[in-house]
Amino acid sequence: MAIAQSQPPSTPLEGIRIIDLTSVVMGPYATRILGDMGADVIKVEPPEGDMLRPPGGARLSGMMLNLYRNKRSVVLDLKQESGKRALEALLRTADVLVHNLRPQVMQRLGFTYETVQAIKPDIIYCSATGFGSDGPYGEKPAYDDLIQAGSGFASAAMPLTGEPAYAPAIICDKLAGQAIAYAILGGLLQRARGGAGQAIEVPMFETAIDFNMVEGLGGVVYAPPRGRPGYPRIQTRERRPFRTADGFACILPYSAKNWFDFFDFVGRSEWKELYAEPAKRGAAIETLYAMIREEAPRLTTAAWVAFCDSADIPCMPVLMVEQLAEDPHVRAVGLMPVVDHPTEGAYRALRQPVRFGGAPYKLRRHAPALGEHTDEVLAEVGLGPDAR
Repeated sequence: MAIAQSQPPSTPLEGIRIIDLTSVVMGPYATRILGDMGADVIKVEPPEGDMLRPPGGARLSGMMLNLYRNKRSVVLDLKQESGKRALEALLRTADVLVHNLRPQVMQRLGFTYETVQAIKPDIIYCSATGFGSDGPYGEKPAYDDLIQAGSGFASAAMPLTGEPAYAPAIICDKLAGQAIAYAILGGLLQRARGGAGQAIEVPMFETAIDFNMVEGLGGVVYAPPRGRPGYPRIQTRERRPFRTADGFACILPYSAKNWFDFFDFVGRSEWKELYAEPAKRGAAIETLYAMIREEAPRLTTAAWVAFCDSADIPCMPVLMVEQLAEDPHVRAVGLMPVVDHPTEGAYRALRQPVRFGGAPYKLRRHAPALGEHTDEVLAEVGLGPDAR
């Protein structure tokens, strides 16, 4: 542990110090998760600031308000010897270093795993990369669109539209961010059980393939293949939110009872015998979903939710992003409270969705201004403000 504990920790990662050299979304999302668990996350930024900061670095972008909370910002110019020496001093007090710079950049800066291990032998050194370093793509740059294209995400849309398509979210970045967080936790746990520090590599490309191919491989999981790739239920063009009388809803009969109750409700009881067997329902899923599409406009979204809830049929209204904060469940669990940032004003602070019974989530720090904590953090390791 970098910070001595005289009392039991009040959060899962209290006393763990993480040096964060990441930028954009993948790495910062990971370190936000760890910061929310109580880690002391020191975000090291160049003098011009992180790429997500608006020009000049004086303000915070909307994305940064939640991505960079529970962190401290330190400005170090790692192209200068003074900045490198300051980072070395921080590393001597750290448990984890995480970066998403390409290997040749870390080599040039002088902070490879071997170099950092010599500074702090038990360090958990996590490299968040685009591609595994031992493959031919190891030196390629990686962005979410590239990984969606290469990992099977984009091509998964082809059975539905005839063309590949990107998911309307930076999903691969965030998947990799979660993988980085759990990988670091695993490294810390192994070390706590008597293991040594170690290097960890989390490649976004391989992480996306692993995630997507749980159901995506389908019959090609076998060698040789025993069928087509994919999961038939999600490869029908009729799988979509259904238009109701006043909006859209996900209406999803799943079990035999769900379907039978639905058939009765829409006046198609004769279909119960026709589709009594799961195999027949699976083979006719496009026909069944088309039937829901035809029936859905007859009732309002609220009426469909009321019926489905009473029959225990899975159903949810399609909520627009601007409606989420007022959803009764979101409000009840306190997921999107409005808080006041000292410089940016009121904003919705997305609460960490994972809840620990013995460690309630706390917003300890708002997203920091560029270099807000430089002097404070350097003083903790015995350096003055000129040591950067």
